[in-house]
Amino acid sequence: MDEKKKYPKSSIFKPLRHFKYLFKKPVTHPMNTIFTKKNASYLNDNLLIKLKSRLDSNPRTAPDNLRGFHVNDWSKCIGCSTCESICPTDAIKMVERTDLPMVAGAYQQRPVIDYGRCCFCGLCVDTCTTESLKMSKEYIYSDSDPDSFLLMPESTWQGEEVEIGYVKNATTDLLDLKRIPMDHIGADERVKSYIEVIRGYSKEFAKQEAARCVECGVCTTACPVQMHIPQYIKAIWEDDIEGGLRIMYETNPLPGVCGRVCTHNCETACAIAVRGEGIAIRWLKRYIIDSAPDDMYEKIFSEPVSEIIDAKIAIAGSGPASLSAAYYLRGLGYKVDVFEEKSRPGGVASYGAPQYRIPDYAVEKDINFIKKIGVNFKTNVRIGKDITLDELSKDYDATFLGTGFFKARKLNIPGSDHIDVIGAMDFLPLTRDLARGDLKIEDINVKESAVVVGGGDVAFDVARNLIRIQLMKFGKADVKLTSLESLDILPASKEELEEGGQEGVQFHFGNGPQEIVVNKGKVEGLKVWKCLSVFDEEGKFNPKFDQAQESILKAKQVYFSIGQAPDYDYLPEDIQSKITFVRGKIKADMNGQVDGVKGLFIGGDINRGPDIITAVSDGHRAAIGIDDYLYKKSKKTEASDYFKEIREAIKVNNPDLALKPIKK
Repeated sequence: MDEKKKYPKSSIFKPLRHFKYLFKKPVTHPMNTIFTKKNASYLNDNLLIKLKSRLDSNPRTAPDNLRGFHVNDWSKCIGCSTCESICPTDAIKMVERTDLPMVAGAYQQRPVIDYGRCCFCGLCVDTCTTESLKMSKEYIYSDSDPDSFLLMPESTWQGEEVEIGYVKNATTDLLDLKRIPMDHIGADERVKSYIEVIRGYSKEFAKQEAARCVECGVCTTACPVQMHIPQYIKAIWEDDIEGGLRIMYETNPLPGVCGRVCTHNCETACAIAVRGEGIAIRWLKRYIIDSAPDDMYEKIFSEPVSEIIDAKIAIAGSGPASLSAAYYLRGLGYKVDVFEEKSRPGGVASYGAPQYRIPDYAVEKDINFIKKIGVNFKTNVRIGKDITLDELSKDYDATFLGTGFFKARKLNIPGSDHIDVIGAMDFLPLTRDLARGDLKIEDINVKESAVVVGGGDVAFDVARNLIRIQLMKFGKADVKLTSLESLDILPASKEELEEGGQEGVQFHFGNGPQEIVVNKGKVEGLKVWKCLSVFDEEGKFNPKFDQAQESILKAKQVYFSIGQAPDYDYLPEDIQSKITFVRGKIKADMNGQVDGVKGLFIGGDINRGPDIITAVSDGHRAAIGIDDYLYKKSKKTEASDYFKEIREAIKVNNPDLALKPIKK
């Protein structure tokens, strides 16, 4: 192209056009604000009077995107500090506010802005996770004291309502609110086997999901074991699987299990979840475990230590609480023996949760980790039968009970004693043995049609297992699921509802079982009444029914999944007489020590309820309690600095004093 055409020469008269403004009267608009002696001390009195006289004038409307002083809605702000992290001029500091309530998913802190540093770029607004931080149209403020320009924004400016100026929009929003989708096996394929439903993230997708994290740490406040979540997510982004593995094992000895079936309260609390889809923290945890080769575990167990505690701990049961207690106690230097009545350790992870949700290899990976550090497992040993609790108390210095809730509950209604009325925890262990090949399909009593009673995840576990077994056995499936709860208050997780529906489970929510219909010795169905309400006005469980709305759900079997119960037959009568039971659970202090029984500690279902990550927390707390109980009188030699460090790390969960890898 000709350069003359590309850059045409400008006229020499062009600057003269500005002379037309020379004789025009300038437009002056008053400043619509209140000046006082305090904030305008540099102004002389005459000028101050003149400015005040203009307050009654009609002010000029400021642009909609004016970047004035900040306002912050404290009812939305969660103190995540993303504004502080992104500020290019270091103008924002988070300040503790102990007057704020302590809640999961929020910090007791709010941002303070130094307007001597602030460049009004608006990045803090663009990255605000809750959209609580905005910029106002208020920009006039004066004071002779520089410190008065350190301001903690609230929902008003200087106590006055103000117009909002700059706010983020779809273009300027710096947060990625959409979760990277997880690949699932299609329903038509997955019901034909026990193959794992969730495929897991690829390296590329895991890094993309990790990139969504703002590293605020709010998730940690909701995690029962206070996992260092932002740190291991960052390790994924940096492609540091070994580092992520080390970080996870600092606070959770069961990341493989929790990476699949954790209740993931952290995701609910995630700052991104306030406006979008929370980070897939559970799936990212699983990604690290699935990506770590076996030889990587040898690397992280590279630092040997000698046993320095001359004390032994017996652990009854090998569920999540027991495994956690064993891990931390071994880390503290104690000899630990775990007694399990079944052939496999793992508790609910090995005999309750379905194989398609948490396969054996994932459970075994966690358990092998605990074995590597020196925990001894004794399977096929039932406490109370093969060895008594009294014998344990004589042979060991302390005992931990994590025996879980494995007794099935049934409703006391007509027909509930029939052989084809089955409890969830009588059925689910059989499905695990079937999936392993330890049982044949004909060994399991499953009929052509069934109805499942219950609205929680376990009820869906039963129903979805029945679908698979019926298809294997009969080539077709007929499974109905009914619950007192209607869809809007159903306790089951969203994924169970979606996947169960895809697999063919028929839903009949909002019904109360009244009778097992039996004809000529055979089950024909379940009589139900329409449930009008589950809870009374005080929030107590008190269902009400409409008898006029009666129906029969036809089925040849009925499965109850209305909760599990403990089995305390292994407890001697003299110990039971000293224990306080509260609604089937054993009363204990905050570290799991049973009131009135010396050296006895508990955790898991029999303490705080059925939740895997809470059980892991119970095991951690009990390890601290047992150590406090035994350490002073049981230490064999003076602890090395290394071991003191481990002890302190376990007690305070301090990431800077993390549990170091241990080798037997």
